[in-house]
Parts: sequence; C-alpha cells; structure tokens
Amino acid sequence: MKRYRPHILVVIALAVVLSTGWHAALRNALTDLRFKWQTRAATGDIVVVGIDAPSIDQIGVWPWPRRLHAEMLQRLEAAGAQDVAFDVDFSTPSDPASDAAFAKALRDVGGSTILPSFKQPTPRGGPAHVNRPLKSFSNQSWPAVVNVAIESDGLVRRYPFGEKLGDAFMPSMAVVLAGQDANRRPPFLIDFSIRAPSIPAVSYVDVLRGDSATLDKLKGKKVIIGATALELGDRFSVPNGSIISGPVLQALAAESILQNRTLRWTSDVGMVVGLGAICLLMLYSWRRIAPGLRVAILLAAGAVVELAAILVQARWPLVIDTSLFHIAIVAYLTAIALDEIDFRSLLGRIAESRFHRIAMSLGDGLVCTDEDHRITVWNPGASAIFGYMPAEIIGRPFETLCALPAHAGARPSMHDAARQALLVPGGAVVVEFEGRRKNGETFPVEASFSGWQGTDGFQYGAILRDISVRKREAERIRYLAEHDALTGLANRNMLHVGLTDLIAAAERRSSSVALLVLGLDGFQEINNMLGHSAGDLVLRAVAERLRSEVGGKAIVARLSGDEFAIAIDCAEITEPVAAVTERIARAFEAPLATGTRQHRVKTSVGVAVYPEGGSNADDLLSNGHLALTKAKATRRGGHVVFEAAIRQELENRLRLEGELALAADRSEFELFYQPQVRLIDGSLVGAEALIRWRHPVRGYVSPAEFMPVVNTSALSERIANWVMETACRQARAWELSGNDVRVAINLSPSQLQSGDLAHSVAALLEETGLTPSLLEIEVTEDILLHDGRRVLEMFKRIQELGVRILFDDFGTGYASLSYLKKFPLDGLKIDRSFVFGLLSNSDDAAIVGSTIGLSKQLGLTVVAEGIENRATADFLVSMGCEEGQGYFFGRPMPAEAFEKQFLAAELQTVSAA
Repeated sequence: MKRYRPHILVVIALAVVLSTGWHAALRNALTDLRFKWQTRAATGDIVVVGIDAPSIDQIGVWPWPRRLHAEMLQRLEAAGAQDVAFDVDFSTPSDPASDAAFAKALRDVGGSTILPSFKQPTPRGGPAHVNRPLKSFSNQSWPAVVNVAIESDGLVRRYPFGEKLGDAFMPSMAVVLAGQDANRRPPFLIDFSIRAPSIPAVSYVDVLRGDSATLDKLKGKKVIIGATALELGDRFSVPNGSIISGPVLQALAAESILQNRTLRWTSDVGMVVGLGAICLLMLYSWRRIAPGLRVAILLAAGAVVELAAILVQARWPLVIDTSLFHIAIVAYLTAIALDEIDFRSLLGRIAESRFHRIAMSLGDGLVCTDEDHRITVWNPGASAIFGYMPAEIIGRPFETLCALPAHAGARPSMHDAARQALLVPGGAVVVEFEGRRKNGETFPVEASFSGWQGTDGFQYGAILRDISVRKREAERIRYLAEHDALTGLANRNMLHVGLTDLIAAAERRSSSVALLVLGLDGFQEINNMLGHSAGDLVLRAVAERLRSEVGGKAIVARLSGDEFAIAIDCAEITEPVAAVTERIARAFEAPLATGTRQHRVKTSVGVAVYPEGGSNADDLLSNGHLALTKAKATRRGGHVVFEAAIRQELENRLRLEGELALAADRSEFELFYQPQVRLIDGSLVGAEALIRWRHPVRGYVSPAEFMPVVNTSALSERIANWVMETACRQARAWELSGNDVRVAINLSPSQLQSGDLAHSVAALLEETGLTPSLLEIEVTEDILLHDGRRVLEMFKRIQELGVRILFDDFGTGYASLSYLKKFPLDGLKIDRSFVFGLLSNSDDAAIVGSTIGLSKQLGLTVVAEGIENRATADFLVSMGCEEGQGYFFGRPMPAEAFEKQFLAAELQTVSAA
C-alpha cells in the first residue's frame, strides 16, 4: 500500500478536479494564457462602422430614424463595400416614411445586406421569443442569427455556426459575412489571439458625411454596422479581462473563420495517453531514481507538453487540453514532497519551538524534568519566583526547590503526581507544598504537575505559582469575614458561631450562657458634633476597654454602630451575671482617652441568659436587643435582664401599629378642638386641634396610649398630614361662616424630615383658601434639634406665608432660651406642669413670671396651658399673660360641639360653671 500511495494520491486529485468542475476552469485558463502569449492581427477585410458616442451626439436624436440607415447603405454602395451586416434590431416598425426609405435602399443595393435575428427570453421563463426583421426588410436581405452563449464564468468563448429558429436553420452573422456554409456544424472557439484593436473601425457619422478618407477604408471590405457606444450597453466579457462590443465580437468570429482559426478541442484520447505515460514513468522511477531527478523529469514533461500545445494551437485550429496532465504533475510533485519530508520530525521541531516561546513568555514558573527528575527547562517566571538563573538550576534535582518537610510526606513526589495526572481528566494534578528560594526563604507554592512520554523517556512538567500573596489575602478575607474592621472585635457572624458553641457546651453541662448587648448612650451626639472620625476613635477605645474588662473569658463582639455584645460562659466565671454587668458599667465611669480628647460615655445593657432568655443563638441575640431597647427607654445607663413581659410589650406595640394602620384606612381618627381664650375678657381667639381615635370596639382611645407609637412609626407623616389638612379645612369652613377662629396644630418631626414643609403648607393654604393668619403651628424642642440650619430656613419661609409659629411645652427642655433668640417664633406656650402648681409653688410662679416678662421684651405672644380654675386664670392675668387654655374654659370637643358652644353667638365672658 505504501508503494502505491503516491499514485493513489494522483488518482484522488484527478477525481476531485473532474468531479468539482475545476478541470474546465483550468483548461479555459490555460487556453486564455496561450491567446495572451501568441497574438495576431486581423486581416483587415472586415470593417466595423460603429454607432459611437460622437455619432449619437452629432445626429442629436435616439433612436435614429431608419432613413439614416438607408443613407448609410447608399454611401457604402457608392464606396464599393462588398457585404454589409447590420447588428441592429429591425423587428419593430418605426415611422412609415423611414421604413419605406430603408426598404428601398435594401432593394437598390441588390439584396446583399445581412440583417440580424435573435432569441429573446420571455419574462416568466416561457419559450424564447424570436425577433426577426420586418417582412418588408427580410424580403430584401440575408437573414443571420447574432445570439452567442455566455459561459458559467460570465465570458463568451464559443461561437455557433448557426441556430434553429422555428422550423428553419439560420446561419450566424459572422458565418454569412465570411461566406461560409454553416452545414449544421458545432460551435467553435473564437480565436482571441486576434487582437480586437487590429480590426479596422470607422465612425457612423463620418460615413454619412461622405468623408473621403473614411470611404476609402471601406472599398472592397465587408462591413458590420452596430452599437459601440458604452451607453448603448451592447458589451460582452471575453478572455484575459477584455470587454468588447457586439459588432467587434461578430468581427472577431468572422476573422476566425476567414483566417481558418475556428478552434476546436482535440480528442480526449491524447490526454488519456499522456496521463498513462506519466503514471507509468513515475511507477517505474519512484524507487529507482532520486527524488530530485524525478522532480526534474516532471517539470520537463510539463514544460514540453505545454510548449507543444502552444505550437499546435498557433499553427493549426486545434486546442490541446493539458489541464489534467498538469494536475497529475502537481500531484506527483506533492507526493514526492510528502514522501521525502520527515513531517514527524518537522512537527516535533515546530511544537518544540512553540512550546519554548510559550514557556519563556509565561508569567508563572515553568519547570520540566527528565525521568530522573533533573531539571531540563527553566523559564524566566521560575527565576523570578525562586531566584535561580537557568545556568544555576538546570541539571539539578527538582527537590532543590522544596523546603525540608515539617513532617513525613510533606515533600511532593513529582513522579507520583505526574503519573496520577495521566488518569485525571484534563491531564494535570494540582499540589501545594512549601518551596525554598535561593536565599533560603520558604513560601507556599501551588504546582500543576503533568507527565508525558517523550523521545528520551518519560518526562515531567510543572507550572509553579507563588501563592503567598493569595494565602495572605485569603487569611485577610477570612479575618474580615469574622471580625469588625474598625475595632478588631468579633463581628455578628463570629459571635453567632461562638454563641452556638457555648450553648451546645452549656447544654451538655446543664449550665447557662449570658449574652450582654451594650449600647452607648449619647454616642450620636459625639458623631454629630465632632464627626465620624472622632466617633470611630471612641468606638475603638470602648472595644479596648471591654477587652480589658473580660480578659479572655468571654467573646467580645461589635454588632453594629454603637452596639457591642459580650457572650459569657457562666461556668467559667465566679461572679453572678448581674455583678459582671455592674462591673462593666463602672468601667466606663472613667473617661475614654482618644488622642487629645477625653470622652465620658455611659452604657445601657440588655441581658439575655440561656436557657431562660432564649434556647439558641438567634433567640439570645433577639432578646438581648429587646432588653437593651427597654434599658434605653427606662433605665438609661443601667441594665435590664430579658423577661417575657418585654417581648409581650413589643408584640403589643406591633399589634397597636397594625390597628393604627387599619384605623387610618377606615377613617377612625377625628379632630377635637380645645378653645384658646383671651384671659382678660374670656373671648375666644382660637382652638388647638387634638387628634382622637374612635376604636370600633374600645371606643375613644387615649392619645397618650397611641400617639407615642404613631410618632415613632411609618404612619407618623401620613397621620400628621391628615391632621393639618383636616384642621385647615375646618378653619376655612368656620371662616366662611363668619367666625375667624385661629386653629393651632402640633407639628410632627416626620413632617420636617420628609420633603419641603413650607411648600406643603403653601400648597394646602392655596387649596383650602384659608387665611394664613388663622393657622398656627406648634413646635417642640425635639423638632428644633433636627438639622437646625435647615429647620431655621424652613420656619422663615412658613412665617413669610403669614402662618404663626409657637414654641410648645416651653420650660421643659435644655436650651429653650437659646431657641427664643435663634428661631423665628411668634409666641410660646407655658407648659401645664408650671401652670398647675402656680398658686401653691413659688418656684413655678417665679418661672412663669420670668417667662412672661421675657416674652414681652421679645415681642412674643404667651399662651398658658392647663388652666383649671378662675384663680389661676386671674393670677396669670395679673402677671401679664394674654392667652390661655385649659379645662376651665373647655375640654377638647368635636367640631359640632365646639360650634354650638362657642360659635352659635358672640361669646360672653366665661364664668365658672
């Protein structure tokens, strides 16, 4: 089989060429090249009269009237032209006079003119339509067909002697013009070695003008008249990249006939004989003659055969097809190359070169060894990792790179790893081991071992990577996943894991676990006043103090913000949990040093003890937070131990929030109005709008029960906006009825925190039409604490609308006097706690008197709350207080009752009832 392999290759190549059609393309290409190499001139017996661009321009119309063709025939007849052929369509009539003139001219020249017929395809693929000259023309002329076949490559090569049109056989124009008999002969190859530019050509308009020089060229010549202008589109592509017009193509075909150059392919017998000869020669010489000589024989055979074909084609009208012969020669040359080249060695060298380039460009270390584990390849990446240069390490054992094992089996076995790699999908085994650099430093190495069978035995390779940075990063990530980045304490996740372990141990020992959840009191003020950087320093100092207090006997964690936690195994401590909590609280009595500042902070602590305070880590954390919340609300700076009542309280709050949401949806809230009067005469000046909740089951619910929940829930803004809108609409209704009642509403903190309150008030006043001076907004100190600059700007805009702003519960805060100076206020309300003891407590009397005096100096209105008797009202009048409200004047009541009591008629001086 190996002996006949080259000849089989040749047979396959020939079969492929013949089956794919490449044979015809190659044959045409060789023939065209011969035309290009051997050129010849036209005989000059055929002249083309071209309908060219100058003729069209000078005549000035298109299509031309046929009288011009009649004049052309007369000129040609007078010039002595032999035969005239028109490559022009005469199948349709034009104007009668021109058609008659042309018919007369045909008759006058004796019927020697050749007129064309041609097949024209129909639009929908039916039988081709034959266009023939008009009968008046065909009776006076010779018929000829002008159709040519365009081959698959778009070129025209063959020319027919004639074609059957209908029932008659019609010769081609070139055959008639050359005076040949068609005799139903097959088409021939036009000899394109005849140069198209050598065919004489004259311009149509020059002949019509009777130019003597032009007419002399036509004497005794055969003439073809047709379109040569580019815009007329009668163009054909021919071999060697040329494009010629239809008349020139007809002239070339006629020249081929006149010069006896009607080319035909030779018989395939010669090709078969040639192929057989070359195959027999190669069969005989394949192992007997050197490859170089065989190559020379093949090249010489190809050159001789092609030269013979060129000579034959130049001398006789024969074209020898040498395409398959050349293909066989190329196939044999390829077989010789394949037979002689050591492709295995070549591919091996290519692969080795590629491997070397890749190895030297790798950023990772690449090390290869022989079967004795001695290093044979060492790339720059390995030098960067281990510090050895190639000359220092090549030839040394791979174990040089390994640190001494800390225990048996720590050193990697390259042999075992590489052998194992052969059994693993992907062919590599990844191993981590301790490596040693040239300077003795050890570091973690990740190695991907592989092995393969080489020409010199089994070989090994390893891609090595220094993973010390990756290890450090992994350790850092693990640390961050378990610790708080700011304080270094355990985070919530690590605390949860530690609590779970402590609970499991306590369950086995039947002991307990205590979780202390600590919150810093007033920490937000440190952040607000000094910034978060100062707050971070305080948190670090707190963490350090907690560590020092518990030592290593507990888990200390930072939960979030200013919350910390301590998990204690009660079996490990000797003092009660309460004592531990008190000790930690006392530890914070000493100030915390943070740089140049010292801070005093207190801690509130919530305590949850397993198993009473929770059966698992989640329960302990949840209940510890609940106890902390309770401690901050009731025992700030102290501690609260979780008990079931605390959770019950929270559940009650959550249930109340749900009921309040339903109440808002069901419109169960109402506004009551408590009168505000002028103390000196008891006349009505306004009313304070107070919300009430009419529960469908419990009846009216005290505001003291539900308003603290409303103010700290998501319902706050919704309910506060409802109160403001309802109060404004009621005040507007009273205003329209002729009663200017100033309505006061209590502002909620949520209304300041969301959106633009001044804009909302302005929009509400515009919507309701209420006079702005009839709306009074009461604010408390906790509202003024929020973003003082923004609140100040907001209140100024509200005052500009004409709305009054009063300071409510004055005297109960820490900085009330400073607010009187800082914020734009129209008045203040003295808290009921001072008014209630006014008659019996001299201190309260002094505070109230001072407040009234200060207010008058500042131009503020004073309203006293909680007046319950005539004596208190008279005493306030004597102090200079102008307005007041309380049960003495009227309790809060619905709008209807308020109208009946205070707005039905002009108010009389209120007397005690």
